[in-house]
Amino acid sequence: MNSKKDFFELIKTVDQARLGKITTSRGTIDTPAFMPVGTQGTVKGIFVEDILKTGAQIILGNTYHLFLRPGLDIMKNAGGLHEFMNWHKPILTDSGGFQIMSLSKMRKIDKKIGAIFSSHIDGKKIILSPEKSIQIQKIINSDILMVLDECPRLTNEKKIISNAIDVSTEWALRSKKEFNNAKKKALFGIVQGGLFNDLRIQSLEKLLEINFDGYAIGGLAVGEKQDEMFSVLNGITKRMPIKKPRYLMGVGTPSDILGAVNLGIDMFDCVIPTRSGRTGLAYTWEGKINLRNSKYKKDKSPLDINTNLRDLKKYSKSYLNHLTNTNEILASMLISLHNVNFYQEFMRKIRSEIKEGTFSAFYKKYMGLYK
Repeated sequence: MNSKKDFFELIKTVDQARLGKITTSRGTIDTPAFMPVGTQGTVKGIFVEDILKTGAQIILGNTYHLFLRPGLDIMKNAGGLHEFMNWHKPILTDSGGFQIMSLSKMRKIDKKIGAIFSSHIDGKKIILSPEKSIQIQKIINSDILMVLDECPRLTNEKKIISNAIDVSTEWALRSKKEFNNAKKKALFGIVQGGLFNDLRIQSLEKLLEINFDGYAIGGLAVGEKQDEMFSVLNGITKRMPIKKPRYLMGVGTPSDILGAVNLGIDMFDCVIPTRSGRTGLAYTWEGKINLRNSKYKKDKSPLDINTNLRDLKKYSKSYLNHLTNTNEILASMLISLHNVNFYQEFMRKIRSEIKEGTFSAFYKKYMGLYK
């Protein structure tokens, strides 16, 4: 699939917002798309069958975590993650680059070797090189693979960001060589550069020389303000290839997604739907609802009367308030499912509005509702 013209089709644009379609051997992905996060082979608290009911067309898995547990022998024996978790639609795998940032106290970086970790499970030494990351992702058998990159923490130190780009560019080239035009798979490069527009452009230009099937924007959603993130996107998306998908990693809230779609982004992933679900926070067409709030104690209405998942209409806010405040597992399951479903409904509506040429009005109506 590498560099094939039929991998991504750009169907329509409205200003910068894009309607498209990604084609993989395991199915198509309508864009803009949101990918539920299944870091360890599960979207937390939700049955695969229910994820399918939401209309999700692709999920995300994580190379670092699946490498540690269950491990490559089990992944090989299962025939890959699709069979292991009974999900037969596309999977994108993160390369482990995010863990280079999030587990920074447990690793060191050697440009020539890779990231050297002390396992957060048992302290064992782990070397995650660009080559190893791609090898693991091939064993996981994901449909879209990511290059290994250094994702630095939010900083105003330009030298730190510049050094990370040097490391990431070399690792991207090595990842591409190891990928070796794998059949029925795609490989994405990752643009770094922090909040510095000139460094973002520099990173992108180096990746364009290597040539990838799609381009991700990393190093955002790491603590910066929303307007700072949008400023970065505004400075880089217009320079990205028109006929290749653009993926904003780790984002975000519905308003983050709306703003990014408005600036030309095609793909998103984030743990917010399930993480919020585990704390009793629901996203609806009326905004955010904190189901721990006592005002829902006697509210017999469903969480969202307009949801396309009829089973969710059976449960009242009163019942969900009770489950949440008694820390029942079912609360996390139901609200997480609701949130993942809402995100998919939200993306379908975005695609519909772009198709009809009315996205601008939709953007204005909902942009401030989810902050």
